[in-house]
Amino acid sequence: MRNKILMYLLIFSVLFTLFIYVNDKRILDSKQGEIDQLQNKLTETQNKLDNFSVNSENEDYFNLENNDDAITYFENRGIDTKDLIPRIEDAIISKNQAGKDNPLVPHVGMEGNMNINKIKVLNHKWIIADFTDGTYWGEVFLSYDIDEEGEIQFFAEKSFLYPRY
Repeated sequence: MRNKILMYLLIFSVLFTLFIYVNDKRILDSKQGEIDQLQNKLTETQNKLDNFSVNSENEDYFNLENNDDAITYFENRGIDTKDLIPRIEDAIISKNQAGKDNPLVPHVGMEGNMNINKIKVLNHKWIIADFTDGTYWGEVFLSYDIDEEGEIQFFAEKSFLYPRY
């Protein structure tokens, strides 16, 4: 009888060990699958971040703040460049008036007044701006100059309207 009990106990312990092994292996495989999935997501996110960094560097290339030659141009003329971009943007946006088209936009508003919304100062001579009348929109390429008194003069060079779909 004692031998049978020991044999049943041995069989039970082997079955229990086998059950624990299979269950733990299944859990481990499941967790490893989750780890692999998260590693793939991490790799994709890292690639997107790297692409974003490259795009950001390209985007900042045409920007007055990062253009040392343009900043030197203004400094040689005695113009303070610290708040120059906000001054330029304010001068353009201040031309938006209620009931009138912005004079820098060479298109007449069809559904309202043409106003400039977004501005990017490219360098010491050029600006690109986005305009709209609420229905129609486009972009205008401006050149500018700052005289000795610090007055900013703008000149509309080229512009276009996007087609309405």
